[in-house]
Amino acid sequence: MNTALEKGKFVYLDKPQNTITTAAHWGALNVTVENGKVIKSEGSLAKNHQNELQDVVADQLYSPVRVKYPMVRKGYLDGNPDTTLRGRDEWVRVSWDKAFELISTEIERVRRDYGSESIFGGSYGWYSCGALHASRTLLQRYLNVTGGFINTKGDYSTGAVQVIMPYVLGNIEVYAQQTSWHTIVENTELLVIWSSNPLNTLRIAWTSAEPEGIDYLAKLKAKGKRIICIDPVKSETCQFLNAEWLPINTGTDVALMLGIAHTLITENKHDHDFLTKYTVGFEPFSDYVLGKTDNHPKTAQWASQICGIPADTIQALAHAFVENRTMLMAGWGLQRLQHGEQSHWALVTLAAMLGQIGLPGGGFGLNYRYSTDGLNTHSGVRIGSINAGKPNPAMPFFPVARIADALLKPNQPFEYNGQTFHYPNIKLIYWAGGNPFAHHPDTNYLVKAWQQPDTVIVNECYWTPTARMADIVLPATTSYERNDVTVSGDYVVKNIIPMKQVVPPQFEAKNDYDIFAELAKRAGKEAEFTEGKSEMAWLQTFYQIAFEAAEKMNNPLPTFDEFWAENKVLSFDTENKNSFVRYQDYRHDPIKHKLATPSGKIEIFSETVAKMNYDDCKGHPTWFEHQEYSGKTTTAEPLALVTPHIKYRLHSQLAYSSLRQYYEVNGREPLLIHTQDAAARGITSGDIVRIFNKRGQVLAGAVVTDGIMPGTVALYEGGWYDPQDLGSTSPLCKNGNPNVLTRNDGSSKLGQGNAPNTTTVQVEKFEGEAPKVTVFEEPSFITL
Repeated sequence: MNTALEKGKFVYLDKPQNTITTAAHWGALNVTVENGKVIKSEGSLAKNHQNELQDVVADQLYSPVRVKYPMVRKGYLDGNPDTTLRGRDEWVRVSWDKAFELISTEIERVRRDYGSESIFGGSYGWYSCGALHASRTLLQRYLNVTGGFINTKGDYSTGAVQVIMPYVLGNIEVYAQQTSWHTIVENTELLVIWSSNPLNTLRIAWTSAEPEGIDYLAKLKAKGKRIICIDPVKSETCQFLNAEWLPINTGTDVALMLGIAHTLITENKHDHDFLTKYTVGFEPFSDYVLGKTDNHPKTAQWASQICGIPADTIQALAHAFVENRTMLMAGWGLQRLQHGEQSHWALVTLAAMLGQIGLPGGGFGLNYRYSTDGLNTHSGVRIGSINAGKPNPAMPFFPVARIADALLKPNQPFEYNGQTFHYPNIKLIYWAGGNPFAHHPDTNYLVKAWQQPDTVIVNECYWTPTARMADIVLPATTSYERNDVTVSGDYVVKNIIPMKQVVPPQFEAKNDYDIFAELAKRAGKEAEFTEGKSEMAWLQTFYQIAFEAAEKMNNPLPTFDEFWAENKVLSFDTENKNSFVRYQDYRHDPIKHKLATPSGKIEIFSETVAKMNYDDCKGHPTWFEHQEYSGKTTTAEPLALVTPHIKYRLHSQLAYSSLRQYYEVNGREPLLIHTQDAAARGITSGDIVRIFNKRGQVLAGAVVTDGIMPGTVALYEGGWYDPQDLGSTSPLCKNGNPNVLTRNDGSSKLGQGNAPNTTTVQVEKFEGEAPKVTVFEEPSFITL
């Protein structure tokens, strides 16, 4: 490692001359500026694996879809109450003072007439990775100090599993540190990557990505480990690792797990001792698997008919799992479907039957998705960050994936996690740092819901589909136009990174912090919002937390002034040999380290869940047939749809950038379709196709491949919604946003997570001249 300065156990990483150090979700960055303009960007850390997301800082700054000025929808400005004009009205450029006046007056009116519980400020999304300029946190801080707001619970990523896991394991598990990659490389004999694609997701992080995770994938490949990928799509990870690919019908993983469990039970290969000592409730689950409770044994043959994997292969999986040190590494797509709670519950149960939980290289992992999950614990220090202030405890909430229902069903009851709640009556939405018109299922349903509030306000850098559906849009800076600080990774602080301002704010963009400080000032709450601190004063405060922690550990850091002046990544230089094993302490002493479940053990059967009496989530892992999935197609909708992550963007971020050159087909989102399904429809690669169902229709570019399960098509999530004839019964999305097609239903009454991966569609070759994609062009506006 090259260093410019060594002090204690940290080093400054060298960087090229005349570059500025900053960071994004895809890693620490070196940005080159000439004559006040960015001409190049690249990663600051090791470059063993290319990460194209790091190369497009200039695209982010100078995109033609930047929001340049404060904008107001013309009808809204004129006092026209017709909210169906959202998304198709003209825009009017106004001054910042006018925009602040409109927003302040409207928030005051709504609070006065309806109360703070009518203001929604959930603003779900991947905002900046910085400690200060986190737009959602800043929005919620402003709303909290001025009276409160409606918030949400859960997230789109893990909505179902994070509700069920506390009943099974005593914690939400999907955000816990995992058995280290080092331990897996050294001890795992059979790695099962189940509906996960870490080669793609390790390129990003909630803070700033660290490339070491992908290094471990390379080490696994070099070791020649046996690796099986169970997935409807032959992922980049599967191809990179030369893994065995087991294509599976979408939405049927629980059936496969039950077929494996049945084989283990009938051949007496399950670990009786582990189940007795560390779990409760295996007997009722076993009775269900054997068919004693419903007269339907969950045999390998039964599972095969559902999941599409041959029965003898299912039995061979059972044998291989139990005969090797096996790690079941599950992705989150498994639970983004109807009855999604069952998949990870069944997987944990299967791991318990193998008896390897808590052993080096064995058990299960639900969180190998970002750059430092499963890496070594390094410095032990943390930097501070801005907080959202003290919430009003009287404010109601709803599960985040139920926003469309909340808007369309005010005051109506809903079931969630064993209780009955009521949706609020939302009159105003303030959104900052997210793009629900890319990530929320059933876009046409969301359009109707979005028309219900009196006012929608959005802070945005770009004319996203969500910004286009607002009444007031404020131009926000990108992270390259302000100062901040962050760390690399989510669990492991390997580096502290100065996020230096690269260029001044473009056009009339303002920092979210400054926007909300001004709005707080107009509400008489500026002191509570800013605490009297400037941007740099906040950053010094956050850094000081790490500085003091390091001193206590006898590992002193440079002062903030020294760190900031150095303009380099501060890296902790420690040994890379962590051997952490998830649940090892519990295995060694299940009394001293009992789990936070009612029994203190892994609950294969949960009395608590059973007593909720839900018809869509029983007391143990159960196979439920979904309303739409690969086993329940129709003549009108004969194909199952999956919506995987693409490697060239983070959800909908960077969808407008030049990275589109790597994946777009005929100027649109790519659709993966199996060779047989394409031939039956006269489709060849490069054709524009129409994908449609009862909820909507989209265009995409065909990619004909054998790397997807027959009967299944894949359309990547994150594509920007670009409707033709918005306001018609079923507007055509010209670009290919898959959520025009997906279901809005919750996973179950327990978790109410989103369920896009239980969707059926039809695909046909598009005839005639396809309409032009326009969502990446700036909308026209007038100036008064």
